[in-house]
Amino acid sequence: MKVRYKGPTFGVDGLTNNREYEVLSVDDLTGALRLIDDSGEDYLYSPTEPGPISDPSIRGRFEILEDDEQGTLAKAVGD
Repeated sequence: MKVRYKGPTFGVDGLTNNREYEVLSVDDLTGALRLIDDSGEDYLYSPTEPGPISDPSIRGRFEILEDDEQGTLAKAVGD
C-alpha cells in the first residue's frame, strides 16, 4: 500500500510534501497509518490529518496511490 503526502513539509524526520510513502499497516485500535517516514523508521500518522504531534497547526492529507484488495486505505483515509 502506498500514499502521497500533500501538505507542509515538517522536520527532517517527518513527512515531505508530494513524497510517496509505503504504508506497512493500519492500526486496529486507532486507525492510524503505520508508515516509514523520512527518518527511515516506521511511525503512526493520522489517516485524515497527518502532521507532527508537537505542532497541531501543521496538517496535511494523504492521497492513496496503491491500496490492497480489501480497500484498507480507502476505509482509513475516507476516500
